[in-house]
Amino acid sequence: MIKLRGIVFSFFLLIHILTLPASFGQCAMCKSNIEKAREDGGTNVGNTLNDGILYLLVLPYAIAGIFGFVYYKKYKEKKAQNSNNINSLIP
Repeated sequence: MIKLRGIVFSFFLLIHILTLPASFGQCAMCKSNIEKAREDGGTNVGNTLNDGILYLLVLPYAIAGIFGFVYYKKYKEKKAQNSNNINSLIP
């Protein structure tokens, strides 16, 4: 079972790495602002805007991941306590 989990995790990690360059895209509004800024000579605007978009994207997933991790740990502790309680009842 653990080996299967490792294979599935590796597969999804590989897919994520292969599709990573596609995540640097922007919406139409951001793209038009960058094109306008590059015409005016501001070449750093595009890079900083991409970084800002990625920061805004990561934050909600990081918060959800933290909550999920805490929930998982609490669930695991509760399951272990219930298992210990059941084992202590068996003579």
